[in-house]
Amino acid sequence: MIFFELFSRAPEIVRVAAGQTLFCEGDIGSTMYVLILGRAEIVVAGRVMEVLMPGNIVGEMSMVSPGPRSATVTAGEACEFVAIDSQRFNELVRQVPDFALEVMRTLTDRLRRTDAALSR
Repeated sequence: MIFFELFSRAPEIVRVAAGQTLFCEGDIGSTMYVLILGRAEIVVAGRVMEVLMPGNIVGEMSMVSPGPRSATVTAGEACEFVAIDSQRFNELVRQVPDFALEVMRTLTDRLRRTDAALSR
């Protein structure tokens, strides 16, 4: 599933300049984001874990369990993200059940990769 197709008319766009952060590890989070333009990095404990490209999601853990962010997301170049709050997330889950499965897959894949990288 290509996430940005679901959000092509989303009203809340967050612009992040190159080198700036979308959010930091430890920040309290309650919003998920879909990258629609640019490139960003997910950093955990000072290590780049993943490079985000348009269509990727980030902050998905906050939809399941709001709380401290487990990573920092920094724009590698000027980025635009669609912000998804819990109300919008719940609407999407009801309207497009495969959306929830894709979010869960992203979450588990990301956790496995991060665990493997940090245990080396």
